[in-house]
Amino acid sequence: MTASQRPTVYIETYGCQMNVSDTELMLGKLTASGYEAVAQPDGADVILINTCAIREHAEQRVMGRIGEMKSRMSRGTVLGVTGCMAQRLGAELLDRAKHVSLVIGPDGYRDLPSLIESAREGVRAAATEFDLEEHYEDFTARRFDGVKAWIPVQRGCDYRCTYCIVPTTRGPERSRKLAEVVRETEAVVASGISEIVLLGQTVNSYFDGAHDFADLLRAVGSVEGVRRLRFTSPHPNDFSDRVIRAIAETTTVCEHVHLPMQSGSTRTLKRMLRRYTREGYLECVDRLRSAVPDLSLTTDIIVGFPGETEADFSETLSMVEAVGFDDAYTFKFSPRDGTPATRFPASDSVPDEIASERLARLIATVRARTRERNLELLGQRREVLVEKPARRGGLLQSKTRDFKVVMIPGDASLIGRYLNVELTGTTGSTFLGQVVHQRTPLPLAV
Repeated sequence: MTASQRPTVYIETYGCQMNVSDTELMLGKLTASGYEAVAQPDGADVILINTCAIREHAEQRVMGRIGEMKSRMSRGTVLGVTGCMAQRLGAELLDRAKHVSLVIGPDGYRDLPSLIESAREGVRAAATEFDLEEHYEDFTARRFDGVKAWIPVQRGCDYRCTYCIVPTTRGPERSRKLAEVVRETEAVVASGISEIVLLGQTVNSYFDGAHDFADLLRAVGSVEGVRRLRFTSPHPNDFSDRVIRAIAETTTVCEHVHLPMQSGSTRTLKRMLRRYTREGYLECVDRLRSAVPDLSLTTDIIVGFPGETEADFSETLSMVEAVGFDDAYTFKFSPRDGTPATRFPASDSVPDEIASERLARLIATVRARTRERNLELLGQRREVLVEKPARRGGLLQSKTRDFKVVMIPGDASLIGRYLNVELTGTTGSTFLGQVVHQRTPLPLAV
């Protein structure tokens, strides 16, 4: 059978890096089973939409996209919905969209080829059982980023933040064996990729029964050929002294931590069940910066959480100023069915116009701090890894070790290479850079 005769599969991904990694696992499984990956849904034999359920808006987008796919499908096309939204809604999706044949949660990808074959014969199915042993160790991911590799080290979450749907959609926390993570890292490096990103819902709570996250950082960071090691997303409570020492002492670990804060108000944090106070978060920041003085910090912040007062929000703004984040991902609270936050009294709800106004003020505060910090960095020289073409301007997007985005001139031959650049300008959130020295490139991933 020639490549052109192979059945084709198109996967569209929404949501976090874990979903990106899951898409790579599904593509690996299906291409190993004889499928050919294609870049567009039109005419594909199989269309999979890998979904996110973290916010209501994300689900609305996906439902709209599922409807659009009906006109893109050929006769006999199998349309499946995978990921967190599939896990949350289950068979309800089959009722809501009659042209959907498969609904598969994050622990059901092993049976994907057989479920697709059954769907071809008219069998519609929802596979949403949790499998607490499933880590897809025998899968070979079909990576579509040739510059960095997402490597899941942990699935699920044991925290029960009152706003979060993740424990419902991904189940309880379980960690891969350290040796398996090292094995995958070695395979990734052999393919020519030198930046590794370790993934977990609360990645620094990793424990495989014998090794903690400090052990994992040291083991992966010492694999020959690894040049940059990152991780996301950690929880402030799980930065033990051992973990912080490993970050400081493992030279491949980058000088950047994404440290979700969610709120600067202890009162709101308690209602969120974040399990730390404002003071505890600041203590974690101090410990990290004492160990890594040039550390870059980014964060997540929610506004409009039920019961949030103007005083609570003011504490969030003052926390942003006190910490001096390099950037922040900011959101309005989005109620998710099944989470404890939906059971707060209706009188606690923050009107949308107030939440929107607070979000605007928060974004302005974050951007002002980011711009101020970035202006101070102009003229410095940094090593960057060239990642991809920029969306516009004919430039390339690259990134420093401390997670600064730098746009540089050049052609696609530079993608995957390390360069030294001078930071010559800033838009406030990103930099413009000029190449001053080119190191010997690492080979590009095949």
